[in-house]
Amino acid sequence: MLFALLEEHDPRIEADLRALSVSASDIHAELKRALGTGDGRTWEGILVTPRVRKIVALAEASAGERDVEPSDLWTAIRSEGSSMAVEVLRRASR
Repeated sequence: MLFALLEEHDPRIEADLRALSVSASDIHAELKRALGTGDGRTWEGILVTPRVRKIVALAEASAGERDVEPSDLWTAIRSEGSSMAVEVLRRASR
């Protein structure tokens, strides 16, 4: 999900990355280190795990009556706090 959000080039997410002094390419590199290259694996979308459901629920709560936007998912990922995505963000911002 984090990789997909970075591909959206949402202005609010990009501003947040600048504030953290981290680039999308830094995060992509950390994701590849954490997950491997994916050679020999195909992905037909995002796997809907309990953690993904939790992140989506947090984003929906944040959005309220409006549609969930990429920045809502970004905030939910960061606020969830214990995922691999959060660890990747921490490592990339060092």
